[in-house]
Amino acid sequence: MDITTLLIAGSIAGTAAGLLGIGGGVIIVPVLSLVFAAEGIDPDILIKVAVGTSLATIVITAITSIWTHHRKGAVDWSLALIMTPGVILGSFVGAMIAHLMPGYWLSVAFVIFLLIVSIQMVVGTLQGDHPLPGDWGLRAVSFVVGTISSLMGIGGGAMHVPYLSWCGIPVKRAIATAATIGFPLALASAVGFIVTGYGLPNLPQYSFGYVNLPAFGGIVAASVLFAPLGARLAHVLPDIILKRFFGFFLFILALKMAYDLL
Repeated sequence: MDITTLLIAGSIAGTAAGLLGIGGGVIIVPVLSLVFAAEGIDPDILIKVAVGTSLATIVITAITSIWTHHRKGAVDWSLALIMTPGVILGSFVGAMIAHLMPGYWLSVAFVIFLLIVSIQMVVGTLQGDHPLPGDWGLRAVSFVVGTISSLMGIGGGAMHVPYLSWCGIPVKRAIATAATIGFPLALASAVGFIVTGYGLPNLPQYSFGYVNLPAFGGIVAASVLFAPLGARLAHVLPDIILKRFFGFFLFILALKMAYDLL
């Protein structure tokens, strides 16, 4: 396995996790897909291992991001606690769907998702003034986010941040809160991918269910160091630059994955 590639991916993912509250999965999943493809892993298993491993790494990076955001007083803990039950339930549902879904179509769904998110971040409005729904409405939103995030191997920030911003939450506070909700999301999703993939044939060597341990270790080693850096940058850089820069980056990744699928 290409350790250098994993370390670079972990560095970028960790910075993105702290910077934008997105967990880094939108970077890790396409990178791991390319790494596993180069090793000749079964294409139907490949994307599921990439997603499961990505979610496991987000568990670790989320902890460092949360701590940095919390020290700056940016996390809305009451909002995070309300949304957590929905996101946990949705995460388990997403893991079950991913297990049953053909690998090719899961890859196609991920590419479409990346394109939508990237376009939204580049051209979408930065801030809205719509009222937040009630507690059960917030839980329903997080259930949907948890389900899709588990399917895509991401921390949920790619959807939570735009939604909370649309509801009038300042972008930096939305990022910090999304990063916090990303921890229970990633933990529940990773457990789901371990359980559903446990004992399956054709998994890469040293895999625990759909979580590949060497890839997990390589990415976490770098991402843990860079997540605090990203969180600090999130409180320094202008909001508009944060969104536009990352939107362009996601768009390029989506085009690369789409090309590989053709």
